[in-house]
Amino acid sequence: MPDSLTSPLEKCGTVAQSVELPILNSVPRWHDGPTLIEILLREQQELTAADLFSRDHATGEIPDQARYYSKLLPASPPGPGQQYAFDVDLDRCSGCKACVTACHSLNGLDEDETWRDVGLLLGGTASNPTMQHVTSACHHCLEPACMTACPVDAYEKDPVTGIVRHLDDQCFGCQYCTLACPYDVPKYNADKGIVRKCDMCSDRLADGEAPACVQACPHEAIAINVVDTQQVVENAEADHFLPGAPDPQITLPTTHFKTSRVFPRNMLPADYHSVNPQHPHWPLIVMLVLTQLSVGAFIVGQMLESILPASLLTAFQQLHSTSALGFGLLALAASTMHLGRPQYAFRAVIGLRHSWLSCEIVAFGAFAGAACVFAVVCWRQPTSWLAPTAGGLVVVTGLAGVFCSVMIYVFTDREFWSFGPTAAKFMLTSAILGIAATWLSILVFGTFVDTPTARTLSRRAGVPLVQALIVATAAKLLLEASLFRHLRHRRQSPLRRSARLLVGPLAGSMFARVACGLLGGIVMPLFLWNELSADQSRGLFQVISVAMLFAACLVGEILERYQFFAACAKPRMPGSIP
Repeated sequence: MPDSLTSPLEKCGTVAQSVELPILNSVPRWHDGPTLIEILLREQQELTAADLFSRDHATGEIPDQARYYSKLLPASPPGPGQQYAFDVDLDRCSGCKACVTACHSLNGLDEDETWRDVGLLLGGTASNPTMQHVTSACHHCLEPACMTACPVDAYEKDPVTGIVRHLDDQCFGCQYCTLACPYDVPKYNADKGIVRKCDMCSDRLADGEAPACVQACPHEAIAINVVDTQQVVENAEADHFLPGAPDPQITLPTTHFKTSRVFPRNMLPADYHSVNPQHPHWPLIVMLVLTQLSVGAFIVGQMLESILPASLLTAFQQLHSTSALGFGLLALAASTMHLGRPQYAFRAVIGLRHSWLSCEIVAFGAFAGAACVFAVVCWRQPTSWLAPTAGGLVVVTGLAGVFCSVMIYVFTDREFWSFGPTAAKFMLTSAILGIAATWLSILVFGTFVDTPTARTLSRRAGVPLVQALIVATAAKLLLEASLFRHLRHRRQSPLRRSARLLVGPLAGSMFARVACGLLGGIVMPLFLWNELSADQSRGLFQVISVAMLFAACLVGEILERYQFFAACAKPRMPGSIP
């Protein structure tokens, strides 16, 4: 290159390279740091990945395809107590999303499907703002929640490399892993009916090649390292993972985010304060509400047997057990609609030792079988010893199923789904809908089977049932309203996000839920209580009261369960500006 076309900076670097270090040291220093020439020389020697690639390619030092990136891979495979992990240099990440594009292209993902995402951290002050891009994918955790939660064992953790793989052929699309993973890693593919996720391009690693995201990054911000599992556990104890990210204690993620800078104390994800309704999972809503209705109806029926003579309940129990069984079977049928590949539903028992979803399926399967036996006994031998035995078995298996339903969501470690509130909501739903279903059975029994017996039954058991319904509904509404106290808190906690959703995007459903709860659980029961206390004859008003009571309670509980899913703040890695 002619001298006339050479920049002063290049001339400076060229001269500096030809000068011996002692001469550089003889340059007068006005401070203890490096001189300007030393700074320029150092910057010239630290070329970017794109510059190095261009230089090496021009000299023919690497193949045209550049298949091997040894400097981005560990020198040796993991040994005992070690595994592969992503190493992310935040100082090098520019947010260009080349890693996202490469991952998408290599793995043949659908248009809206991504296994690697780029988020943004913001902080600092108006005079000194700080912005940091963050690239993240599966963290290949030491204790992956997706693998523990999966009911069909569609995940496996390689004992040598530590890579968590998803077995597409084994998956039946229940999507439980998408709820269990705190980092929003598994992605559900509706067209294929299965979940898919990053596997660190394990086939490329096996051939000594860098994963697509690692190879594509122009700044070498992503690399593969070998980490000591014990060190990962110790790091998680200090909770130094990433600002705004979920607690690493949940799954012990192995990804290492490093930076030479000290983040300001207010460094948070760009989408930290945004709130958006989550996917409601309507088949799960229907399944949960109807299973709890069925369990509650059987429990209320058994309680009536303990306080009323058998002669009064024999014919009624036949109808009531059949209707409660019908609701339970309808709930189990609705649950299969949530599966991406329902033809493989039989696989759900594979994970019985570790998955609460498998336990729930087994428990409700046993409940359905016991309920069928109990219904048959009520019709064929209502006075035999089999009736109370089968009834007790129905209650035990039903309560076990509801408990497993509670634990499915408690396992995700989301504050909105913590054990106390979730267990109280599910049990109160069983009580409310069980009482409402019992009243519906009394109404149908009196209309089509035995009016005098139904009138006596409503007179003897009506007031206690109405009182219990009012108490259960009031307790449920107060429990739901207790969430709004978090709106007064300054900290943007997950529960505050849930409360903001209920008074914001979900306000319409919230007001409808409260209206249905008050109508079906308090207003109509009060009218019915007044009629029963006055010992008035059963008429059209009672029929309308019971019908409205049941319908309002059912719709109200469905709306509450919709909010249970839609208002749950979803944990995830830092996102972009909403």
